[in-house]
Amino acid sequence: MSKIGIAIHGGAGTIAKNLLTPEKEKAYRDALLTAIQQGEAILTKGGSSLDAVEASIQALENCPLFNAGKGAVFNAAGSHELDASIMCGHTKMAGAIGNATGIKNPISLARLVMEKTEHVYLSGPGANAFAEKMQVELMDESYFYDEFRYQQWQQALAEGRVQLDHAGLDEKKFGTVGAVALDKNGYLAAGTSTGGMTNKQFGRVGDSPIIGAGTYANDTTCALSCTGHGEYFIRAVVAYDIHCLMAYKGLSLAAACDEVVKNKLVNQGGEGGVIGMDQTGNAVLCFNTEGMYRAWLTPDGILQTAIN
Repeated sequence: MSKIGIAIHGGAGTIAKNLLTPEKEKAYRDALLTAIQQGEAILTKGGSSLDAVEASIQALENCPLFNAGKGAVFNAAGSHELDASIMCGHTKMAGAIGNATGIKNPISLARLVMEKTEHVYLSGPGANAFAEKMQVELMDESYFYDEFRYQQWQQALAEGRVQLDHAGLDEKKFGTVGAVALDKNGYLAAGTSTGGMTNKQFGRVGDSPIIGAGTYANDTTCALSCTGHGEYFIRAVVAYDIHCLMAYKGLSLAAACDEVVKNKLVNQGGEGGVIGMDQTGNAVLCFNTEGMYRAWLTPDGILQTAIN
């Protein structure tokens, strides 16, 4: 039996210390701890890494502090378009959705795409039609409304700009959420979920639902979930590139993440981070920004949270 492992993220970026009050920091840490506990409980009982990843991401999607599910940002039309993906490292099967609306838990719909269709990626009206067929929980637009998100969208509209996540105009924060896990059978899994960019237009989709860019899992190497400026992560094929450095060059997970996130992405102007899990249950939380909302299970079985 393998040792279990799990790590989650709630976004990376410039986290303005003057805006992160002790109360707000506690709220973030509590939310991260609650989410990772959901996944850890499944793994401890012998459950699958896929179930653990889905459960932890669901908890983050249900929390308005993060840009996914309930906390999704407003697009240019004043609505919420949701992206998510999930991958099984054992079977190499994957599922994803893009530009879906009204889905309470996008990560669960992504998993249904993987398990109930012959496809990998469903988008827009097709994803919503599939959601209705699968009878997943759908929510009215009012469920996704948050006054803080709305005011940030109004600022972005006034400036005529597309804004990274829901941060203030003086900071950049990528609030995408994700999880990676290793179960007792030695199977890896990864998942990512996001609401994208504030005031995004023209059906923009970032890296989160793209297998190999924002999410990847392979039992021979690692499981990965990314957060950052999606266009750069797509161009650099970040998640798959880390896998390849391990598979073809023999790099450790930590060395591969450093090479891609701290060298390759930086040289291209990309900001963000990645969480990874290898076959030993070792978690790597790597970012080139000021901070990243994250939680992980340490080698000695302790759950930890961190922001900066």
